[in-house]
Amino acid sequence: MADANQKFVVVPHAGPSKVPAAQRVGDFGEIYAAYQAAAARGQSSRCAQCGVPFCQSGCPLGNNIPDWLRLAAEGREQEAWYLAEATSTMPEICGRICPQDRLCEGACTLERAGWETVTIGSVEKYLGDLAFDNGWVTPLRPLTERGLSVGIVGAGPAGLAAADRLRSAGYGVTVYDRHDRAGGLMMYGIPGFKLEKPVVQRRIDRLVEGGVAFRLGVEIGTDIAFADLRANHDAVLIATGVYKARRLSVPGCGSGGVTAALDYLIASNRKGLGDAVPAFDDGPLNAAGRRVVVIGGGDTAMDCVRTAVRQGATSVTCLYRRDRDNMPGSAREVTNAEEEGVVFEWLAAPRAVLGDADGVTGVRVARMALAAQGVDGRWSVEPVPGGEFDVAADMVIEALGFDAEDIPAGFAVSDLAVTDWGTVWTAGATGATTLEGVFAAGDIVRGASLVVWAVRDGQDAAAEIDTWLTSREQAAA
Repeated sequence: MADANQKFVVVPHAGPSKVPAAQRVGDFGEIYAAYQAAAARGQSSRCAQCGVPFCQSGCPLGNNIPDWLRLAAEGREQEAWYLAEATSTMPEICGRICPQDRLCEGACTLERAGWETVTIGSVEKYLGDLAFDNGWVTPLRPLTERGLSVGIVGAGPAGLAAADRLRSAGYGVTVYDRHDRAGGLMMYGIPGFKLEKPVVQRRIDRLVEGGVAFRLGVEIGTDIAFADLRANHDAVLIATGVYKARRLSVPGCGSGGVTAALDYLIASNRKGLGDAVPAFDDGPLNAAGRRVVVIGGGDTAMDCVRTAVRQGATSVTCLYRRDRDNMPGSAREVTNAEEEGVVFEWLAAPRAVLGDADGVTGVRVARMALAAQGVDGRWSVEPVPGGEFDVAADMVIEALGFDAEDIPAGFAVSDLAVTDWGTVWTAGATGATTLEGVFAAGDIVRGASLVVWAVRDGQDAAAEIDTWLTSREQAAA
């Protein structure tokens, strides 16, 4: 008799239930409910077990998606979990925040054939939560201690993924971060309605319990010299991410009431974690009772508009210079935002911030039109003559992306090579920089990207560091 994945697809596509918009905007809890076992198995059974698994090639981590979907469909969830964690240090996190519609689910054969995709991300989240609930997530217990140490600068997804792999291999690992909590943007950038903070914290707790040391509130180059860091460790990984916000350059952009997206999101997340946040309590970073305009079309912009709704903004408008089909953010997030009352102005670019130095009153906007498609598939835009209009605003949030900070200057190390974009130069996939024993991974190499790519880069860097340290040991023997 054919198994569940070797039949015609008869089970309809059904994602996990979603909290109604009117209810979910009242708090920062995750909006998707967990699958029950029967639903997860039924949705997993929709996988056609393709001979060429495009979902797997569409995943930055190369996850063995068809294999663990088949196991889940058969009720063998624990085995499915072990396959999922074999290629990813954070399956339950990626299952929540990956833009699956642009990655694995977008590449699903069923989706391409018009039968609707397998709900890969939701099953991955289900398996991860089930694993933590049932004790399948085993402690980090290296088979042997190598007697060598690695210092990791940055406690975001790339740094944490590398720490997991390196500690598992028996290295002593110390993670340094300038923030007072580990997690990077997973803790302070991504809102709780997409990723609740206990989900991140339990991953950090596992690393601590496994022997990974964290030194938080420490700025490399200021509190600890980079030269001392290198002297204290056998290898160093730079995984700082990119935090330099791109800012508006239109008249009025320096007015009070114009703020960078990350400042706004960090304040909101800190408030949710119970911290005292004067800039929120005093008003500048609190959207309550204000007309909010967010400029940008990526996932950070979606995080901002949906956060503003939850803070009680009187109106929230998102301006994006291209159309809906050409926005870089997740289409799923746009739908969620629209359900929550966000107004999108497509093909709209800011021309000026209205008001005075003390506060904004609106944004002057130019209507745009798609002009020509570039070799990368993206369309250029041009203004429509006479198409200017004004949008009222008391608060303008710039979500225009991020650039790399000046790492050589910050670390006081002039011979660390960087690219023309300011990211750290590495020797291809090795992650090796121009400094012996110093590697780099994640956004500080790739540029601002997705958490799943940072996880992939961190895991790859850990493997390269292991290879490099092992080769040195063998050469010295």
